[in-house]
Amino acid sequence: MKYLIICLSALTLIGCANTQKKDMSAFNTAAPRSILVVPVVNKTLDVDAPVYVLTTLPIPLANKGYYVFPVNTTKYILEQEGLYEGDRILTMPVPTLAKMFGADAILYVTINRWDAQYAFIATTVTVEFDYKLVAADGTVIWEENKKMAYSPQNNGGGGLGGLIAAAISAAITRAAPNYMPLAQSAHQQVFLTGPNQLPDGPYLTPAK
Repeated sequence: MKYLIICLSALTLIGCANTQKKDMSAFNTAAPRSILVVPVVNKTLDVDAPVYVLTTLPIPLANKGYYVFPVNTTKYILEQEGLYEGDRILTMPVPTLAKMFGADAILYVTINRWDAQYAFIATTVTVEFDYKLVAADGTVIWEENKKMAYSPQNNGGGGLGGLIAAAISAAITRAAPNYMPLAQSAHQQVFLTGPNQLPDGPYLTPAK
């Protein structure tokens, strides 16, 4: 229930930046069946963010009906090739990377925002991602950006007591911000429910 409340609050604060449908002809032509999720590019100061984000990506893609290569195995194999960071992986030719794993497409994700901004009685937790899906031949077949934010609501009432409660809540959120529900909600909207969501994959289980 707590997770649901966080997600709904985030959705209320930040909507889709672009609701115009995009041309999906390149995607339909490529018709990928398997997706390789590579370690993400991190443009933030949080060194743990890439690991957290990487773990949240496979489930929504699998739920959409695609085979997703195990991210931990992928990460290990790339590290054996000296590719430890997402920035280094970007420099590797797409056909070479795809052939290494036998993947139909590669998902690149960049973390643009992963922060908590504190303003005395309110802390706003924000995440922002760029997503790019590239076919094995190097053709970009799908792109999306998603930004989401969440600010805990104070239910302590008004007056001095309410201000103190709000300040305490904001301080706690700043000290230990919970980014994961926002990241999961962002992926859910981008891959499964948004206006430019991925087309259903070949392994999608029909709803009963």
